[in-house]
Amino acid sequence: MPKHSKRYRALSGKVKDDPIALADAVTLVKSFATLKFDETVEIHLRLGIDPKQADQLIRGTIVLPHGIGRTQRVVVFAKGDKAEEARAAGADEVGAEELAQKIKDGWTEFDACVATPDMMGVVGPLGRVLGPRGLMPSPKAGSVTMDVGKVVGEYKAGKVEFRNDNSGNVHAVVGRASFEPEKLVENIQAFIDHILGMKPNAVKGTYLRGVSICTTMSPGVPVAA
Repeated sequence: MPKHSKRYRALSGKVKDDPIALADAVTLVKSFATLKFDETVEIHLRLGIDPKQADQLIRGTIVLPHGIGRTQRVVVFAKGDKAEEARAAGADEVGAEELAQKIKDGWTEFDACVATPDMMGVVGPLGRVLGPRGLMPSPKAGSVTMDVGKVVGEYKAGKVEFRNDNSGNVHAVVGRASFEPEKLVENIQAFIDHILGMKPNAVKGTYLRGVSICTTMSPGVPVAA
């Protein structure tokens, strides 16, 4: 078990075991953000899915109502007109084989990776590098597409990509501690509603088993969802 700091233990003492209303949870989490940088606010959902079953996996994207408070760095694998389209939309780096080699050599200073379908032969071998970081382009996530301009624009606007982990949990960034409480509430509720709308037909019993929010350096606060 990791050893938590004195500050973290003190904050944990303010968290009750029982879930509280979302607005109250946001107020509490914002009060925890006392460090010298603008902490990220995260959401963690415990789902009643079996992650070993392909028909119960949860993966997708969402553009939150108020973004996530930072500009995401986006790279695009494309050629010709699609490469120009990506650059015009604000992609931070656009390329093909040379970009693949740069990533193979260890460069991963980006937050999202988009590719046109014809480039997946180039991108595929990068799975060992991009996969563990959650950066591998995927048709299901909408990051393998011919509409690269639109998708780059969405990521720049704060598009969030998510997928369940091996325990059936989903984690995502939903804003910054400096956000107004109302904006955080709207972002978080939009994310919860989106996940609820993705409930697989194969899931039996309780689907959403728990929700908590926290900042980068704070304990989680259970939310009544």
